[in-house]
Amino acid sequence: MSAFVVAERVEVLDAAKLQRYLDAVSPTIERHEGCYRVVSESVELLEGEWRPPALVIFEFPSREQALEWWGSAEYAPLKALRREAAVYNMVLVEGVE
Repeated sequence: MSAFVVAERVEVLDAAKLQRYLDAVSPTIERHEGCYRVVSESVELLEGEWRPPALVIFEFPSREQALEWWGSAEYAPLKALRREAAVYNMVLVEGVE
């Protein structure tokens, strides 16, 4: 069953570092068979109070592969860079069959 990482960018702390992260992260996702499904800074509120300035959703073939990417040695330095560059909320959810 597919799994999705949903990332809400809350605040940019260092635009240059964030760009370095964005330039480097895609290959790590792809090596774990993940792919982007949504990358948007245009988020339209339909109901409620959730107003993310930017939203990214990427898909992995399984929850296990998503967690392998998240915990991988290749992603660890990029995760640290991302945390210096911006504040994100991130969740992992499973899709439906």
